[in-house]
Amino acid sequence: MRRSRLLGNDAREDFSVVQSATLTLLALVIGFNLSMAVSRYDQRKNYEEEEANAIGTQLLRADLLPTDEAAALRALLAKYLELRIRYYQVRDKDTLDAINRASEKLQARMWHAVRAGVAAQPNAVNALAVSGMNDVINRQGYT
Repeated sequence: MRRSRLLGNDAREDFSVVQSATLTLLALVIGFNLSMAVSRYDQRKNYEEEEANAIGTQLLRADLLPTDEAAALRALLAKYLELRIRYYQVRDKDTLDAINRASEKLQARMWHAVRAGVAAQPNAVNALAVSGMNDVINRQGYT
């Protein structure tokens, strides 16, 4: 069995310097990691809020389209909203991938409904519906 011997004053000073430097470096690493995590959390929260606002805005802009296309778009947006809410509640990668694929299919159908409505009555007001649909698709891509 090895016996530990007491450190001399010089060795104790050296040990204290190394210990202080190591703990300071550890505190910096932890601080940087925490800072990055908090900023990423805030960014994701902002993206989620922007996506919700884009969907709500598009729901309102659906009224600018002709009646049939507006009704179809509202129904598709309701299904899309359910998918997006599920996306934020699920953690399983396979389920998330399935939700993303279903979201992309619904985006294509919503885009088709908007495009059909604008083609039936092309004007500047209907262009707002196209712009809103573009925002919905883009916001989902950001999140």
